[in-house]
Amino acid sequence: MQMTTRHRGFSLLEVLIALLVFSLGLLGMAGLLIISVKTNHSAYLRTQASFLAQSMADRMRANMPRIWTGDYDDDYPGATSDPCTSGASCSRANVAVRDKALWSTQLTDLLPNAAANIVCAQTAGVNITAEQAANGAPYAGLCTLTISWSESALDRNAGGPTPQTFAWKFQP
Repeated sequence: MQMTTRHRGFSLLEVLIALLVFSLGLLGMAGLLIISVKTNHSAYLRTQASFLAQSMADRMRANMPRIWTGDYDDDYPGATSDPCTSGASCSRANVAVRDKALWSTQLTDLLPNAAANIVCAQTAGVNITAEQAANGAPYAGLCTLTISWSESALDRNAGGPTPQTFAWKFQP
């Protein structure tokens, strides 16, 4: 009588091939995770830029007379400081300086290498008296708010951070 033995189990070669396939799958997942994190961060920065723009537009709307005088037209971040820190009431001009100082701080805190610019242009042919403007008449024109920042590129061959821009035209 002849005995036949059956070998059961995996050979070493089969285990190594399975390990290779599994590690290639993990490397692919790691690459997808890295791209996902970079894309998510880019979306976060764009959302921050949108929130910052809306915040400054709201500040400007709350201080309408100073838009007429061009107090908000400037490059940001600026070197201004908050003149209303003592708790005393502020003039509208001081509120505009305070708005610019606080917004400059938020801009540098929330976006990397941030810079911004606000330019308001009155509509031609609209006649508003100085008294109406000082009393908070609605602004007859459009303001352009541009925010720029840099963020890391999704392409590794891009050679460093890429500049991004958020531009918005609005009527305060």
